[in-house]
Amino acid sequence: MWTAIILSALAMTAIVALRYLASSGIFALVTNRKLPGYHAKLGPQIRKEIGWSLASAAIYGIPAGVVAWGWQEHGWTRIYTEWDAMPLWYLPLAPLIYLALHDTWFYWTHRLMHRPSWFRTMHAVHHASRPPTAWAAMSFHPWEAITGAVVIPVLVFLIPIHVAMLGIVLLVMTVMGVTNHMGWEMFPQRMVHSRLGGWLITASHHQRHHEEYQCNYGLYFRFWDRLCGTDKGLSPNA
Repeated sequence: MWTAIILSALAMTAIVALRYLASSGIFALVTNRKLPGYHAKLGPQIRKEIGWSLASAAIYGIPAGVVAWGWQEHGWTRIYTEWDAMPLWYLPLAPLIYLALHDTWFYWTHRLMHRPSWFRTMHAVHHASRPPTAWAAMSFHPWEAITGAVVIPVLVFLIPIHVAMLGIVLLVMTVMGVTNHMGWEMFPQRMVHSRLGGWLITASHHQRHHEEYQCNYGLYFRFWDRLCGTDKGLSPNA
């Protein structure tokens, strides 16, 4: 049993690490084309970002591996594979529920980590990326990585989700985590400044957090920032 769990954890760690290297690498190349020279003097910073991120990949991979083993071997989770196991209208709803709950957890733990003592212990590593780059998406101190690594593994034991919809959740997590740290706005201004864009977090919104620290704490949505008065709008520098 323990051998199977360890192998599953190692496999998931490798998957998380490769996913990070591929996604961050692709968007770093896009950044180099969009903003030639942006990374020119950031070599030491980027090497640290990659190092911390690969450590985070292990922290994310271990609980993911345990969950994968429990699902495949014992059916412990609420992940399902049959398309008719739940009503079809529930298929797109489940990812929204997961993202909303993840966003809620992230907002409040993120705000907590900006208290001085917590910041020094847990969050300073992430904010050492100045300016942030696509490689900073998973650049976390291990304690911060743990707060992020437990969310989806907990949710799959509580809330039913089709395996394909879970893949969409992981895709959104990956793409938004990377694109929000590129230092420039990838999405069209028309979308960013639209009514829908006013509720979504993109690089223009998250960049301001990295500039001013005490604002814009959300991950996917601006709901909690707006409700709690911590939304300071978009950065003019992204």
